[in-house]
Amino acid sequence: MPLKNMENAQSYAVVTKELLKSQVNTNYDDALANVSGIDKLWSATGRPGDGVSYYTLRGFSTQAAMINGVVGISSTSPDPANLETIEVIKGPSGSLYGGAAVGFGGLINNITKKPLDTVGGRVNYIFGSFAQHRLTADIYGPLTADKKLLGRINTALSHTGTYQDAGFNKSVFITPSLTYKPNEKLDIQLDVELYQNKATNPLMVFLNRSRQLFARIPEALQFDFDKSYTANDVTFKNPTTNLRGNVVYRFNERWTSNTTVNWNNRKADGYFQYVMYLQNSNDTLINRYACKQNYAAKNINAQQNFIGDFHIGELRNRLLVGLDYLYQQTETHNSPYVLVDQINTAIDDPDYYKFNAGTIDAAISASTAAKTNNRGRNQVLGAYVSNVLDLTSQLHLNLALRMDYFDNKGTYNFDKDTTTGTYHQTAFSPRFGLVYEAVKGQVSLFANYQNGFKNVSPVVQPHPSISGDFKPQQAKQWEAGVKLDLLNNKLGLTASYYDISVDNMLRPDIVTIDGQTYNISVQDGTRLSRGVDFDVTLAPIQGLNLIMNYSYNNSKMTKADKNVNNLRPTEAGPKHLSNIWANYSLQQGKLKGLGFGIGMNYASENVITNSVATGTFTLPSYTLLNASLSYGFKHFEFAFKANNLGNQTYFKGWTTVNPQMPRNILGSFAYQF
Repeated sequence: MPLKNMENAQSYAVVTKELLKSQVNTNYDDALANVSGIDKLWSATGRPGDGVSYYTLRGFSTQAAMINGVVGISSTSPDPANLETIEVIKGPSGSLYGGAAVGFGGLINNITKKPLDTVGGRVNYIFGSFAQHRLTADIYGPLTADKKLLGRINTALSHTGTYQDAGFNKSVFITPSLTYKPNEKLDIQLDVELYQNKATNPLMVFLNRSRQLFARIPEALQFDFDKSYTANDVTFKNPTTNLRGNVVYRFNERWTSNTTVNWNNRKADGYFQYVMYLQNSNDTLINRYACKQNYAAKNINAQQNFIGDFHIGELRNRLLVGLDYLYQQTETHNSPYVLVDQINTAIDDPDYYKFNAGTIDAAISASTAAKTNNRGRNQVLGAYVSNVLDLTSQLHLNLALRMDYFDNKGTYNFDKDTTTGTYHQTAFSPRFGLVYEAVKGQVSLFANYQNGFKNVSPVVQPHPSISGDFKPQQAKQWEAGVKLDLLNNKLGLTASYYDISVDNMLRPDIVTIDGQTYNISVQDGTRLSRGVDFDVTLAPIQGLNLIMNYSYNNSKMTKADKNVNNLRPTEAGPKHLSNIWANYSLQQGKLKGLGFGIGMNYASENVITNSVATGTFTLPSYTLLNASLSYGFKHFEFAFKANNLGNQTYFKGWTTVNPQMPRNILGSFAYQF
């Protein structure tokens, strides 16, 4: 939809490839630190179903599951080599995107690079601490003399080691794309993404969830975080293929058709392994669990949009009407999870070094537990309409509505020849937005109401008179804020306050029927998330670029199991987050092309376990300092980047303790043509 930021009642942020280049970026997780209100919870695990990194956004967990506006689920985090921009759209945006890939805090949409009608490219080699090596190439240009056929190819070969005693991640990424423009009305785009990797599992220490914790902070755990608790032959692979086709047809100056078809195939093959404290009397004996994965999934996604820009009388309308269809299938043939060994973390336990693929295979062979052999299928049909009505040249009204029909075909068990869990649900998501441009194109006041939903599976209740069928969860957001675009686009700001309430959450309850008590599930649970976001971009003089962001979030369960009622959810992340990055390059003189960058990432304390049964476990706050030095001369670019200059020990987590990278230095050499 042709809508400028100052006319848009939606709060969102954009991370550009130019910003990532100035930061010598090598991974997707670090790229998102440039946006307010978002923080990593888990690194990518590669495990079946949800192997992509988890983030908290406005207090709710979410994943990067959208590519070019359609569902693009993967089993590992996206490689930034093919990204033009990353869009973080805040709030429960179910009115346009449904519930398949949208968290209640917002969604992450990756916009890929497109072919260009000029010849050019960039080859970049990055190297650094802990055996980091990354080679990327981006080449584009016309393939015919009349420039009707354009091509582009992006590739990335990456290897990352570890500061721990074992661990690595290596990958190959190839993304050819074609654009065909036979005339001024028609554009045809074809994209292919081929990804292959081999990696060990990142260390994530699971805490005991059934008793009061003895340790309440990482330092109190007798745990050596320089150990990986894995081995270099305990690996997994996540081969992924994406095929996308997009056709844009312009009927006239007022109406456009946009058709997208996306096919995704992905696998999780190898070992998934984790460690967990489970002893009743101590936090020093830890269990190492593992399973062998054989998982395959495919998605087929089709989307048809009609976009209009027309007047009714003197009132301008920008209308979007669309349909989309999503089919998802998963097939799982996994071994059972087995206890491989138990390690005393308080000492240098000699059994620690015996863990490898062979000991896992032996434990699996000895296990009598059942394997997982099943297939799951579901489909979603959505219809939506959105209109921005210009009541005046400065007052814009947005109304939108989406209907989703979710049909879960159930889970088929190959061993038992049975299908269970079939159900279907229908959900509606309205949206309302109002923008007043107090100064046309420069100062906007905006407010919105947004709705999002998540489908809820039925459960088997213990008494036949109690229904186990449920409605979708519903999230409702009220938001108000201001947007600025001043000084000829040199100063940009988005600041907002939001209030998100969630209804129809499941919680346990006890009922008495005919003198007998039953533990049941009821759907009257509620939750609140409130906060503020600030995003600022500043370019006061030529060569200087500055981004700053800050967010505050206050979340709590307001009607839930008494074990967590009125407590902050563990997925909410730190209450306070702030990030700064400033980059300056000399524009003239003998040192023209010399650049400097400096940045800071701050996160307050993060309560990753929070219940009456366990008490709290808190990750400490941290402040990271980062800096870069670069020089560009003709077609060449040289850069150095230092991350975590102070070598601070810090952690991420979500019911887990996940150690992060210490100080590391990167060097970069690039040739651009």
